[in-house]
Amino acid sequence: MVAGWFTGEGDDFRLLGTRCSGCRSVFFPREDMHCRNPGCQGGGLEEVPLSRRGRVWSYTDSRYRPPSPYVSDPELPWEPYALIAVELESERIVVLGQAVPGVAVTDLAVGMEVEVVPGVLEEDAETTWTTWRWRPTGVAG
Repeated sequence: MVAGWFTGEGDDFRLLGTRCSGCRSVFFPREDMHCRNPGCQGGGLEEVPLSRRGRVWSYTDSRYRPPSPYVSDPELPWEPYALIAVELESERIVVLGQAVPGVAVTDLAVGMEVEVVPGVLEEDAETTWTTWRWRPTGVAG
């Protein structure tokens, strides 16, 4: 888990971004130092929960094990997964993330509605690495 990137559980699960008080730009991953908008004179940055829903902007699948710092057990066989770029409903920014297990690229279409849900990236006896996942709306899981 990357501290400060998401919060909550179940229906209260949300990605956390920051918003500039000067230009109102929203950032994810969060920005805590300065506004990244080159046209902004600067303003304070406040943490904001992001939209839970958005629309598929693009998607692909991951057929190979990414290099470090990606966390995975090299002893286990690699399981491909779908990656989805989602344009958030209100903020109109695009956030990349994995699809929930069981959702493949053949299940996706540009423009379909998805929602953010908590997920487990990897776990061992001592640690559970948590993340966010995208799930098509209306899909239980």
